[in-house]
Amino acid sequence: MITIGQLARYIGVSTKTIRVYHDKGLFSEPDRDASGYRRYGAKDAIDLVKIRTLAEAGVPLSRIKDLRSATDQEFQQALHEIDNNLTTRIRDLRATQGRLRELAAGHLAPLPTEVAAHLQHLARWGFTPRWVDLQRDLWILVFATHPDRAINLFHDQAETLADLALRQLFLDYDRAHDLNADDPRIDNLARRIAKAIQDRYGPDEPPELDAASAIPALIQDTVNASSPAWQRVDTLIRAHLGA
Repeated sequence: MITIGQLARYIGVSTKTIRVYHDKGLFSEPDRDASGYRRYGAKDAIDLVKIRTLAEAGVPLSRIKDLRSATDQEFQQALHEIDNNLTTRIRDLRATQGRLRELAAGHLAPLPTEVAAHLQHLARWGFTPRWVDLQRDLWILVFATHPDRAINLFHDQAETLADLALRQLFLDYDRAHDLNADDPRIDNLARRIAKAIQDRYGPDEPPELDAASAIPALIQDTVNASSPAWQRVDTLIRAHLGA
């Protein structure tokens, strides 16, 4: 029979942790000896190893308590589910680790081939290097944060730029970057863009990221911060669409 301190050292937990397990009903508290000390046996050590292993696997203490009273079949099934969850977590962590290493090496995850090709088309169509670089950075952000929706958003933009009139509208927007915010051409550009949006989508909303995402606002703030003219265009477009 061993003391709580010895048990803690052997199993690799703190005495405080053992007391928490006692308080929450996960770990049966043994009888005390004549001196008033708890004394633990081999079965207690085995039980504590099981509890520690489940806790380290990320299983909530309330779930561990349920498993302590489960049948052998239920316990084995639960272990199988926990193992599957761990496999998924390990895969995700390795993917995250890979991205961190790429970032540390100065590399970002490459964009899909069709997006890279599209960015090359922008330069050939007459867009400024500033616009191409901005688009590249924004697509990297969208694909990194919302890979499930990013490709649909990209396809929508690619289809828009396939239309010569709409492409010219984007070119005019690109070239408005250096205009003064009070230039009258800004008002005309905003009206044209708002009308193009209404004509393209009608009563429907343009495709977006999920409503809870902060990324669209971050993107628009980034664009607006680069040019007072672009910021005014954005304000006017919102006013036109709201009206």
